[in-house]
Amino acid sequence: MTGKPAPTLALGPMLFHWEAARWRDFYFRIADEAPIDTVYLGEVVCAKRRPFILPYLPEVCARLERAGKNVVFSTLALIMTEQEMDGIREAIADPIIEAPIFEANDIATAALLAGRPHVIGPFVNAYNEDTIAYLAARGAFRISLPAELSITALQALGRTEAVRTVGFEVQVFGRLPLAISARCYHARAHDLHKDGCQFVCAKDPDGLTIETLDNEPFLAINGTQTLSDSYCSLLGELQTLRDAGIVSFRLWPHSCDMVQVAALFDAALGDVLAPEAAAARLRGVVGDVPLANGYLQGREGHLWLDATAAAGTASAAAMRAAK
Repeated sequence: MTGKPAPTLALGPMLFHWEAARWRDFYFRIADEAPIDTVYLGEVVCAKRRPFILPYLPEVCARLERAGKNVVFSTLALIMTEQEMDGIREAIADPIIEAPIFEANDIATAALLAGRPHVIGPFVNAYNEDTIAYLAARGAFRISLPAELSITALQALGRTEAVRTVGFEVQVFGRLPLAISARCYHARAHDLHKDGCQFVCAKDPDGLTIETLDNEPFLAINGTQTLSDSYCSLLGELQTLRDAGIVSFRLWPHSCDMVQVAALFDAALGDVLAPEAAAARLRGVVGDVPLANGYLQGREGHLWLDATAAAGTASAAAMRAAK
């Protein structure tokens, strides 16, 4: 590589089931106001939700493109039926825009996209050089890495040959997607069956917090998906991530003011605002939602480590890796 590419901000696909008009208006505002380079559109959690947003996809896509955003169409993270597979085939074969880019969140979709440029989403576990080289050879030009990777692991990937052919993306804000299942936890929580769920997941626009038997917040559910209860925030680690070779930084959409969230990350990436100041303002945007950065430091994902503790943990991890 002759030089480091400029860092970019990306907005991941909407994980939650919002009312369709609210979904549309959210992306209209992102198009008009947010300093975002790439916007991922599409349903990745539950195929039953897709018909609600489908009528609005063309106009949302057009609005984003007029605003200079790069649009990537995201696909399901868990393909359960032949009908769902056919839906992905049809979307790829008959896209709503010319020469679209798709994000594969299931290895079966990655196989369908082989030979054409595409993105590998964070639901595909790509975390070693051989896997990344294989995916790159089949057309992946960007890989959104799993959230559980530590800075030591990211630095190791940044030193590999793989980084010469793909750009790495890291999740830096929002509830982290941890698992996805055939069962619908939201339906079960309301004594409903998956097939008759009545779309109760729409009642929780940021997911439903699940508590332990001791009434401590533990995880969050979103239909068939399990997420972290806390919001990941890597505002203070952006420079470290850039030094490790990360070129794209993914924000997950939430019901807080995502334009403000994007502006804070953009200011921190551009060295317009000190990370500490940006982090303080972010807490004002998200309210009393707990923040976490433990995974990046090689610790439990729900932990929040301040800059000094994080630096010490990362240094110790690097020393262990060097032995």
